[in-house]
Amino acid sequence: MVHVVQTEITDEQLAAEAAREGSDGPAFTELVERHRQRVWRVCYRLMGNEEDANDAAQEVLVRLFLQRARFEGRSKYATWMQSIAVKTCLALRRRRGRRQRRETLAAQYEIQRHGHQNQHDTAQTLDLMQMLETLDEEDRAMVIMKYAEDYSYEELSSIFDRSVSACKMRISRAREQLRQHFPSEMGAPT
Repeated sequence: MVHVVQTEITDEQLAAEAAREGSDGPAFTELVERHRQRVWRVCYRLMGNEEDANDAAQEVLVRLFLQRARFEGRSKYATWMQSIAVKTCLALRRRRGRRQRRETLAAQYEIQRHGHQNQHDTAQTLDLMQMLETLDEEDRAMVIMKYAEDYSYEELSSIFDRSVSACKMRISRAREQLRQHFPSEMGAPT
């Protein structure tokens, strides 16, 4: 009996080939197909809704295409790609955040002016995404990548361009901040 061993081309090999391609050739297309769902999932978790996630994922894919020759192989291709996804989402959230703050202030002004709120607005229940919104943008992204996407501290270090110890410190600080703001939801420190 003859066994045929089929080796799959690695992401890193495809990335090297994509960098040599003049346009979105088969190597880049294959990389997109391999990682499209994961990029979208990360964008969804960081952006918080489907519409913004779709926009962000599209922008990430465009940036991956434009920066395809910049992958140097110092990390796994998937980590480099996620770094672009995180940075893109953070930039989009900052822009969106400025707009939302203006809208929120206007809504609060209207509530104060009319002297009432509906019961939905005064509900004390918070979901996890609302809790995470209280964190700094980068800390929020780091917590999501660590706990929702299961990235190691070494991978976070590459994605966020920080040392491993800085990533550990920021996540620890973010968890403590959540515990202070939401003691009943977060429970006692472990």
